[in-house]
Amino acid sequence: MKLALLAFIMPTYSLAFAPSSKTANTKIINTCHQASFENELGAQPPLGFFDPLSLVADGTDQERFDRLRYVEIKHGRVSMLAVVGYLVQEAGVRLPGDIDLHGTSFDSIRNGFAAFNDIPASGIAQLVGFIGFLELAVMKDLTGGEFVGDFRNDFFDLGWDTFDEETKLTKRAIELNQGRAAMMGILALMVHEQLGVSLIPSF
Repeated sequence: MKLALLAFIMPTYSLAFAPSSKTANTKIINTCHQASFENELGAQPPLGFFDPLSLVADGTDQERFDRLRYVEIKHGRVSMLAVVGYLVQEAGVRLPGDIDLHGTSFDSIRNGFAAFNDIPASGIAQLVGFIGFLELAVMKDLTGGEFVGDFRNDFFDLGWDTFDEETKLTKRAIELNQGRAAMMGILALMVHEQLGVSLIPSF
C-alpha cells in the first residue's frame, strides 16, 4: 500500500519541483486549457478540478472527457451496488433456495473473496450471463440520453423530467460523489479482507 501511494503521489510531487523550462506563455496556455473543464459537473469542493494524472490536461478533447466521465459514472454505480451487497451479505442476509441444480444453497456461500471458492461453475455462468446482459442491454445509452451516463432509454424515468435544471445538476453531483466514495469503499473492504483486518464492526 505504501508503494502504491508513493507511485500515485510522485508524478504530482515531481512536477511541482521540476526545473522551470517552459515559457510564461506556455504556462498561460496550459492554464487556459485546463480551465475549460474546471466548471464541469464533479469539479466541486474540496478538491475542485482534480486530474493528477493529466488525463485531460490539454483541456480540448471533449470526447475523451465524456468517455472518462461515462466510465466514472458506470464504475461508481457498480461500486455502490458492491458496497451494499457486501454489507448485506456480511449481515447474514442471503437469497432463498439454491444456486444450482445440485443443491448448493445461497446460504452456504461465504461472503467476500471466499465466495469464489464456494460458487459452483453453473453459478459463475449465471453471474457472467447476467452481467453481460446488463452491459449489453441496460447499462448503456441506446436512445441518445440527456447527459453522459443517462441510461433511461425512454423506459426508466422515476420522475426525472419533473425536476428543474438546478435539481437535476444537484442530483447528478450527489451521484458522482457517492460513486467516488463507493469506489474507495469497496476497495478498502477488499484490501482489509485480504489483510485479515475487517472494517465491519462486530457486536
